Amino acid sequence: MIRLIFWIALVAIAIWAWRRFKSPKPPVPRASGTTLPMVRCAQCGVHLPSERALANGSQWYCSRAHLEQGPAQLDR
Repeated sequence: MIRLIFWIALVAIAIWAWRRFKSPKPPVPRASGTTLPMVRCAQCGVHLPSERALANGSQWYCSRAHLEQGPAQLDR
């Protein structure tokens, strides 16, 4: 009985090791050193990269509709 358990455990370890080393490693993303500054939409408050935002003076907006609506009211 002990021999049977030993062989089952040995086969299970072999299968586990084979699957672990056979599967490809996921690529590690490398930091390119180029981070984009984030800005906040003056209407809804969503944060987004400045290259995707629309500027109106010192205020930023996430879409054309929010740009047309202007900044949000403070008494919400």
